[in-house]
Order: sequence, then structure tokens, then C-alpha cells
Amino acid sequence: MKKFEFSLQKRLALTYALFISLALGLLTVIINVFTGFVFTALVKENIIGRSLEIVRAISDQYMPLGAGFNATSIEAMGMYFVHEGYIVAVEDENGEPVWDSHSCDMQECMAVLGDIAERMERRFGVNGAIQKQRYPVMYSGRTVGNVDIETYGPFFYSETESNFLTSINSLLIIATIILTFASIVISIILSRAIARPVNKSAEAARRIARAHSGDAPFGGMKAAPGEAVAPLAIRIDEHYSTKELAELSHSINELAAELEEAECRQKQLTSDIAHELRTPLTCLQGYIEAMIDGVYKPDKARLESCHEEIIRLVHLIQDLNTLTNLEWETMTLNKTEFDLAQLLRVTVEQFKAAALEKGIEIKLNLMESNENEAFTIIADYDRLKQVFINLLSNAVKYTDEGSVSVVKAGGANTDAAAFWEFAVVDTGIGIPENELSHIFERFYRTDKSRNRSTGGAGIGLTIAAAIVHAHGGTISVESPGPDGRGSVFRVVLARNAGSASADRCYGV
Repeated sequence: MKKFEFSLQKRLALTYALFISLALGLLTVIINVFTGFVFTALVKENIIGRSLEIVRAISDQYMPLGAGFNATSIEAMGMYFVHEGYIVAVEDENGEPVWDSHSCDMQECMAVLGDIAERMERRFGVNGAIQKQRYPVMYSGRTVGNVDIETYGPFFYSETESNFLTSINSLLIIATIILTFASIVISIILSRAIARPVNKSAEAARRIARAHSGDAPFGGMKAAPGEAVAPLAIRIDEHYSTKELAELSHSINELAAELEEAECRQKQLTSDIAHELRTPLTCLQGYIEAMIDGVYKPDKARLESCHEEIIRLVHLIQDLNTLTNLEWETMTLNKTEFDLAQLLRVTVEQFKAAALEKGIEIKLNLMESNENEAFTIIADYDRLKQVFINLLSNAVKYTDEGSVSVVKAGGANTDAAAFWEFAVVDTGIGIPENELSHIFERFYRTDKSRNRSTGGAGIGLTIAAAIVHAHGGTISVESPGPDGRGSVFRVVLARNAGSASADRCYGV
């Protein structure tokens, strides 16, 4: 059974609409209850006030000097009060009835009270009963009679009050419906505004994933006539007022840019490796075919040339294998305690012939006072030697005049010193400033034509950086100098990078 799923836009729209509708509904109920409570309290006060007004009006109809109450006026007022919902009965000081609404028109009184009861019960849900309240009639400080007033209790609304309250409730309902509809529209707009960049980012990520895996563009998307589909070249808008959406779009664009750059470097690597392999293989093929055809004799010189090309291939394959081990985290470090100064002396000695052939000077400058002092370190001897071989090879390769030096740049030979810092300094052609941040990246080459002419697949510095990082150290580069030439590669290594046991070396 397929799982039922909501899109982000629908989920946001429903959430917003539901939240706003519930908020409006709750607000409407609160307003209705509060209005009803306040209005009921006001009505109760009005009923009491109106009753007192009726008593005062009847009191005004009392005539002293034995004449008693003006029954005619009281009857006229009483019939008016009945239509307001007040059933009045008046008696004198002796308890004798003066006028009674029931006696005058019982049918009218019952009809009025019945209408009030029906209105209160049916329209407002108030179940009450007829209540009677007696009020004394005072004249000159003495009681001259009593007024009995019957009303629907505990309270009742007049027709005007009832219509007013009904109108208020109707307006609240209409306002709630309008605001709910508006909230739904606003929620749809807001959800689209949020979901659109998320959907664009998801679509871009899918296209990038499909392209990176080598499949066709996602969803069968086709380019316009004459336009090539380049999913890794896509970029999405980053200009959103919402910080998280802007960061999401920026991250997708960064990912696409990095993958595009990596793809370009991989293509460049393929081209470079093809070139590196083609040159020695072409030479070997030419020599061997010529010897097979009898054009060349298989003498020592030609066999040595073939052997040199084979060695060149072996070195290239070894570098690629080293890089593969770094990529898959399979290289191990066999750490021992040794003299780092002696390692540097041996390494520099290896490059003296190459430096002499180019007419440049290569030298080691460790300490002015004692050149033979030892610099103990616990590390992998062979791997660190490979680091300095790669750095010196690079320096000698791109220095045509001047010198290449290995100098001690920091750290003291004391128990308090926790690290050694060395620098390989050359006076070569230097590295452009915009290339410095990429110099240790896999397969990165600053000058493709120059690298091809001098050999190498652009992975020597990557391998050196990986080995240094595996030892917990750092490697950095500075170039060019004040005169626009030269490079300085700095290597900082901990004196005690760990025990003498084998540790895993992680790639960069």
C-alpha cells in the first residue's frame, strides 16, 4: 500500500489555514462569551433600574388627604409596562388592590411573557421562570402601598436588545468566515513562497545527483534547441528574505560549483594521465616495433631507453596507487623515533645532482651554531621523506636560476618544544595568488602546459599534504615574494606524533 504523503506546500498551507482558523474561531468564541457576559450584566442592571423607575412613577400617582392612588393613570402606565415585559400589580397601605395587570388583561400578560420566554429559550438558550419582586411605595417617610413587578428571570432581553445581540453574533460569524477565507489565501501564498525555493533546491539537487552519477538529467528534462544540458552548471536564485532559504539555495549552488569544478579536474586528470601514459608507451612501441622490423638493433642504449620509459610508467602508477590509498584511507603510518635533521640531509643530497645540472644551488640550513645537532621526532620515516622529496622535486623542477633551500623555521630542541617547523624555499617562477588556495587539491594543476612539459600528474603536493595531516601537522604555501618570484612551503610537525605503533593515515 502506497504511503499517503503531503507536499511541503500543501502541508504548510493546511497548517497555516488550520492554525489561523482555529485562532479566529477561538477569538470569536472569546468575544462572544465576553460580550454576552458584559451584555447580560448590563441587562440585569437595566431591569433593576427600570423596576425602580416603575415604582417611582407609581409613587407619583399617590394623592394625599385620603384620595389614595390615581387608578386611571396607573392603569395607563401599567398597560405600557406590560408591553415592556413588566407585569405590575399595585395595592394600597391596607393591602387592598388598586390595579393588577392580570385582572385587567390576563391574555395580553401571558402573551407577552410567553414571547419573552420563547425568545430567551429558543434564541439564547436561557431557561428561566417568572419572578416576582415587591417594592414599597413611600410618601413623606411612610409606606402608603406596595408594587409587585413580575418579570422573566433571571433576566430577559427586550426585542431591541435581542436584535442587537443577534446582529453582533451575525457580524462575528461573517467576520470569521471572511477572515478564514483570507487566511486560507494568505497561507497558500506563504506556503508557495516557502515551498518554491525548497522545490527548486530539491530539483537542482536531483539533477546534480543524476548528472554526477552519469545518468540523464532528472525527469527527462531537455535543453532548448541548440543548447546542451549541463546540470552541474545550474544555479538557483539566492536572493530570499528568509535567511534559511537563502542559505539552502547558496549551499546548493556551492555544491554544484564544487562538483562542476571536481568534474573538470577529473576530466583534466584523465587527459593528463592519458598524456603521461601515451608518451612513454609511444616511445616503447616505436622502439620495439623498430627492433622487430629490424630497423633498430636491440643494443644496450636502446634497451636502456625502453627501461627509462618503463621506470617513468612505474613512478606514475606508484603515485596513483599512493593517492588511491589516501582516498580509501588504507595507508598506514609506521612510526618510529628518528633524527629529522638526518632525513633532511639525505633528501637534500639526493637532489644535488639535479640542481647542479640546472645550474642552481640546493642547501640545508638547520642551525647556525651546530649544523650536526639532531632533531628527534616520532613519525613515519619513509612517509616524511616522501613529503620532502615531493617538495624538493617541485622546487627544483620550477627553479631555473637561484637556489632551493631547506631551513628550520621554528621549534627548539628542548623538552618544552612540542613541534618542528621547516620550510622549503625556492627562487623559482612562483605561484599566482589566485592559485594558492587550490595548490594542495587533488589533481589540481596551475599551469597545465608547464606541468606536461615537466611530467607529473599534479598529485605530488596532494600526497605530501595528506601525509603531513596524517601526522597531525600542517602544510602551507606562500608565493610570490616581493619581486614576484619564489615559493615557500612550510611544514609544521609535532615532535611526538604518537606511539611507534602503526596508525591509519587519512586522506585529505
